[in-house]
Amino acid sequence: MSPITRTLLAASLTLLAVPASADAPVAAPHAAGIVRLHSANDFDQTVARLKSDVAAKGIRFFDQIDQTALGAGSDLKIRRSTLVLFGNPPLGVQFLQSNPYAGLDWPVRMLVTEDADGSIWVAWTDFDFIANRYAIVDRAPQFKMASEVALSIATAATGR
Repeated sequence: MSPITRTLLAASLTLLAVPASADAPVAAPHAAGIVRLHSANDFDQTVARLKSDVAAKGIRFFDQIDQTALGAGSDLKIRRSTLVLFGNPPLGVQFLQSNPYAGLDWPVRMLVTEDADGSIWVAWTDFDFIANRYAIVDRAPQFKMASEVALSIATAATGR
């Protein structure tokens, strides 16, 4: 097993070990490096609260993509799914300075999804996973800040 594979496996197992409490992010099933937080709000309210908190924090909103509508436009049905893109350029660009390929994960993306049982989730890529993915070792404080802000936004969106 390669060192990168071992690192990714360890990161995935670490995420799976997160205790499942109502207000703690949990690993997303079948998705390495993705964490999610259960929402106490309905789908539309969760998206609205996410965007509102981004604005309240003075973070740049880039776009919102209704993936369900994209599927419907191709006669492909999926459960509700909306991708919200936002970020703080002075922070995010530092990741690109360390590794330009980090631009594949920046700006920040948060996905609001609805499960078959009606549960609403906010999901995002864990920033430690991103740091490992791009072998960025010189931005620990920036990744810590990004993690804290992402959790804060997800918490505001989900009402936790």
